[in-house]
Amino acid sequence: MPISPRFFASLARYLDMERPADSGSDRVFLVLKGPNRGHPLSSSGLDEIIRGSRQRAGIDHLTCHQLRHTCLTRLREAGMALEAVQAQAGHRSIESTRVYLHLSAGWLATEYATAMAAIDAEPAGGQ
Repeated sequence: MPISPRFFASLARYLDMERPADSGSDRVFLVLKGPNRGHPLSSSGLDEIIRGSRQRAGIDHLTCHQLRHTCLTRLREAGMALEAVQAQAGHRSIESTRVYLHLSAGWLATEYATAMAAIDAEPAGGQ
């Protein structure tokens, strides 16, 4: 699976600057504060991080699943083919992927304008 070089740079910064060096865990993401510092981050711990971030940002509702939707939508809006987004999401049906994405009206308008410009550029009679 292809991964952005930006991910590796961010991961390297986390490993060098934030991850507790004295942990004996082989897990990448660890608890950074409190009595469980250095222990593997659990799904409930991740939920707690999301909850705190949501509150600081003044967002009423946010889940890990919504972040997944956002990530896949951004990939599509950045030009990834729908079939590639489907594979990335692990969906069996392309229709599941279509329903899953929440494309912005601005992106849809740009896509439409691009398609219309390509059609208008064709010689009369489609030849």
